[in-house]
Amino acid sequence: MRRAAFVRVTAAGITAAALPPHTARAQANEIVDYVLTARPITFAPAPGVRVDAVAYDGMLPGPVLRVTHGQRVRVRYLNRTGEPTSVHWHGMILPNAMDGVVGITQPAVEPFGSFLYEFTPNPPGTRWYHDHANGSALMRGLFGVFVVEDPHEERADAEFVVVLHDVPQYRSMDAAMNGTSDAPMTDPLGSSEMRAMRPSDRMGDEVAYLAHCINGATYPKTAALPVKVGQRVRLRILNANQTQTRYVRLAGHRLRVTHADGNPLAQPLEVDALRIGVAERYDVWFEVLKPGAWLLQGISSDPLAFEQAVVVHTQGMEQATPEACSESLTGVDVFTYEKAAGVADGPFVDPAARVHKHFVIGGGEYGSGRWTLNGATWPQTEKIAVHPGDGVIVRFTNKTDMDHPMHLHGHVFEIIEIDGRALRRPLAKDVSLVRANGGTLTWHFHANSPPGRWLLHCHNQIHMMGGMMTEVTYAPSWKKIV
Repeated sequence: MRRAAFVRVTAAGITAAALPPHTARAQANEIVDYVLTARPITFAPAPGVRVDAVAYDGMLPGPVLRVTHGQRVRVRYLNRTGEPTSVHWHGMILPNAMDGVVGITQPAVEPFGSFLYEFTPNPPGTRWYHDHANGSALMRGLFGVFVVEDPHEERADAEFVVVLHDVPQYRSMDAAMNGTSDAPMTDPLGSSEMRAMRPSDRMGDEVAYLAHCINGATYPKTAALPVKVGQRVRLRILNANQTQTRYVRLAGHRLRVTHADGNPLAQPLEVDALRIGVAERYDVWFEVLKPGAWLLQGISSDPLAFEQAVVVHTQGMEQATPEACSESLTGVDVFTYEKAAGVADGPFVDPAARVHKHFVIGGGEYGSGRWTLNGATWPQTEKIAVHPGDGVIVRFTNKTDMDHPMHLHGHVFEIIEIDGRALRRPLAKDVSLVRANGGTLTWHFHANSPPGRWLLHCHNQIHMMGGMMTEVTYAPSWKKIV
């Protein structure tokens, strides 16, 4: 440490464009200090919608935290919410004691308490942070984006952070926890979710939403993203919805996908639309070839789908009627893992791995709030015991009627197989959707993270709280795991 750089983030700094992409960058040997305060707010994103929420620094989503890869960060977290909370640094490989999981890696930060998180953010890419003390605080607003800039990658002419988030109807969430919700599916026509539905399916875990937001507002009040003709523009997109996969299109443009969950793809992929599971992030680029105004929008069959949109416009086109997309995906080229990674004709060739674990995803029957791994709910679920350096294979078989966004803390895994077919270019991620109705998906990773207990769970909050969670546990405590 040679000197410290103290960073303060203001609301004006993140409303639409987050921080400018070419802000002065501190040296890699500096420490970047943040103070992050969680407190209650009243959130009113749309006419007639006014809810009690909690937020970091009074902003929903929270401020964009940004460091250069190699810098160390210290975050003084102040809890002023009136309830126990914590901060989980999603997608980071960091000391286990800094992972922010209450009851696993740290005690809760009690009301009016504080906690100092200190680590060197790794790997570079689009990461995020959120509460991991109880599902309620995350659902009510404790989340934000954390950008770890890679000083060696290409620079965009303009860059924007785009957070898709939604205001849940809390009674609906209570019913969904019991498996008795009557909220309908709102996935778009032509989506894989709609195609997977069977006539006999009865969805008791769906959550109804009161508003659909981008960066803290609903259209037409979302803050526009100004661009210039000739610019190459980068979007860092996070789906911070608590339960639902989101689809995203930019009218009049194809999107070049370069990163999944902050990790570079082996080959960029151009698509018309993104499919983003809960907690997933994608970095996409587009080029501004002509003057105009276009909607970047969430695609959904919800009557309020129009709210999840923001205008991208060139200079002088601020008042123009923006070009928009259909709310159907029929005939649309949508991002998939298979398109990004390529598929082989047969199953994957098993890499040398000492640890193998197969989880059958189950539960979710109407009227039940149980979501299971191998028939058990947390904390009775089977654990994955590893030694440092072990190669690990985790295979999922999904017996339920919906996809599940499975997330592993403290590691980057590679998706190596989907539905019995190997991927030609393993896809590096920290969250992956496992297909419904018998779909399979396989991870490979090395147990090279700091020792400790690292959670593995579904990032659909209803399912995680319903028991779909386990952990990867390192030696020496691994022998104690049953």
